[in-house]
Amino acid sequence: MADAVIAGAMSDDVENVEVRVRPALEADAEDLLWCDGFLLGTPENFGYMSGAMKYFLDRSFYPCEGKVDGKPFALFVRAGNDGTGAISSMRRILSGLSVREVQEPVLIAGEFDAGRLAECEDLGLTMAAGLEAGIF
Repeated sequence: MADAVIAGAMSDDVENVEVRVRPALEADAEDLLWCDGFLLGTPENFGYMSGAMKYFLDRSFYPCEGKVDGKPFALFVRAGNDGTGAISSMRRILSGLSVREVQEPVLIAGEFDAGRLAECEDLGLTMAAGLEAGIF
């Protein structure tokens, strides 16, 4: 899923957007402060976001509080159950940063359907194109 989102964000259709990719354990507050918008992806683990994503958000929350207000974001989740726990927990934390969700999450639950990867690519492309056009 992440590879498809990244491919969409780096599409040749978008020329003036720089994409930075960081695994959750390597990402930090500086990445959120640097960007104009961001996409976060996680597997659903025990009905919640991954531990790595939670660790990233824990480390980044207070250094970014009041400094990223209004930045656009979107989520993508690979779920073994229904994904609602992962999505709602991430939204809850991100709401405290006053960022704004600009696209519905891409959620692939249950059996993996490779055909759904086009939705992931569209998520990345829409975010990049929206940033380039000044819509987000």
